[in-house]
Amino acid sequence: MKFITRWLVIMLALFLAAWLVPGIEVSGNGWIAYAVMAAILALLNATLLPLLKFLSCGLIILTLGLFSLVLNAAVFMLSSNIAQNVFHVGFNVEDFWAALLGSLIVSVITILFSQEKRKESD
Repeated sequence: MKFITRWLVIMLALFLAAWLVPGIEVSGNGWIAYAVMAAILALLNATLLPLLKFLSCGLIILTLGLFSLVLNAAVFMLSSNIAQNVFHVGFNVEDFWAALLGSLIVSVITILFSQEKRKESD
């Protein structure tokens, strides 16, 4: 149940990111695109992102954590490429800056949701 709730929150965050960021476009059947992209993004955030953060630990420390934003944007772009090329879903991220803004929106929304869920459980 926790995974499904988190997946739905990521879908909503992707919808808001596509609505707010000019470089993120969804074509075709929108809800399927959001669902597939949310699943890919959740999977990569759970598996690949921790590995990338471990390997680039020195850069993250050197830049006082700002390199984590670059890694998040890279994983966001990779998720978009996987969604387009493997699953043939129309979720397009045009450039790095769109990926950076999109990943920031998704991160902020998921963090806010996590904090709200934590408050409810207390």
